[in-house]
Amino acid sequence: MTSSIPSSTHNEHRWHPATRLVRGGTRRSEYGETSEALFLNSGFVYDRAEIAEARFAGEAPGFVYSRYNNPTLSMFERRMTLLEDAEDCLATGSGMAAVFAALMCQLRSGDRVVVARAMFGSCFYIFDELLPRFGIETVFVDGPDLDQWRDALAQPAACVFFETPANPTLSLVDIAAVSALAHAVGAKVIVDNVFSTPLLQSPLKLGADIVVYSGTKHIDGQGRCLGGAVLGSESFCRETLQPFLRHTGPALSPFNAWILLKGLETLSLRVKAQCRTAVRIADSLADHPTVTRVLYPFRDDHSQAGLARRQMRGGGTIVSFEVAGGKTEAFAVLNALELIDISNNLGDTKSLITHPASSTHRSMSLEARDQIGLTDSLIRLSVGLEDTDDLIKDLLGAMQYAACGGSSAAGGTGIGQRQAS
Repeated sequence: MTSSIPSSTHNEHRWHPATRLVRGGTRRSEYGETSEALFLNSGFVYDRAEIAEARFAGEAPGFVYSRYNNPTLSMFERRMTLLEDAEDCLATGSGMAAVFAALMCQLRSGDRVVVARAMFGSCFYIFDELLPRFGIETVFVDGPDLDQWRDALAQPAACVFFETPANPTLSLVDIAAVSALAHAVGAKVIVDNVFSTPLLQSPLKLGADIVVYSGTKHIDGQGRCLGGAVLGSESFCRETLQPFLRHTGPALSPFNAWILLKGLETLSLRVKAQCRTAVRIADSLADHPTVTRVLYPFRDDHSQAGLARRQMRGGGTIVSFEVAGGKTEAFAVLNALELIDISNNLGDTKSLITHPASSTHRSMSLEARDQIGLTDSLIRLSVGLEDTDDLIKDLLGAMQYAACGGSSAAGGTGIGQRQAS
């Protein structure tokens, strides 16, 4: 009979990341399945009442309810822990659930948080509108400006939060420097590492306390499901975060956990290929006359290229760029694309493109968007796994077509528009 407890646990930390992504955390049932088993049950049974009592008290191993945990979720959490070199991980139903839980499990009325203002629109909503309702003060700073961090952290704070690279401007925060400033005043540092993925950046090793992910992005990587994860110390995850998750219910479904496990198996292959393509696309866009600015962390013209190379192992799969003009010109480019899909998601095997000011960051005021350099001319491209030359041809062809007035005049019909005309 095959043990339901991972037989390779003692070797997992010796494995390289690619091996961890395929085999980490695997626990086989008595049937000896090769693929991780999918446990869709909501509850569990106990041989004796005393066993149920011990499990609910945390005095005996085992599962009690799939909202709390489940064998499939447990495998996903273990694999993420190994990948991030963290002590512990707890899964959530989405990336935003991970962000919100990481914050609210530890914040109290009267607390103060310091955050980098360049962030995803829903995160901005939490800090700008939601937390103040509970008497929690939010102090916004420009993420790249260490002097602003020093000023803001000259007094105690409960938490620090930032994305690096930030969505969609790809500005960076010095993780080590800000973590040191935060810890000096007793603040926990939470890093949203979605754009870098665990393969390209390790915030915990640079001083952060907590890392959050939207598994919906690169971890799944194929646009199939939602999911999230929070990683940190065992004491934080079990004593602070776990009670919040258990009693508020932002649970990850076992089916989605299984899909995320399958996504992790190919994460390394996908991200490496997408990064190679992103570099070539960024260079091609930089040479185009209608592109006024290209934002990619590993390009020498990025204002923080030095920091990017110090704390990242690759430039990432996202390229942001600005076209001459404003929203009308940006829309014209998107509408003239034939291969790349207009979508607000990212990290997919399919290349996806969006206009952040009117989609992902629409909830931010014009003033707030101006403060982070998010203009109506900015376009965010998530690079997929298509042939690099095909993607470059599609982008450059769309910009040429839009510059000639074709897309604007035709009203923008999307896929196949250039051939049709």
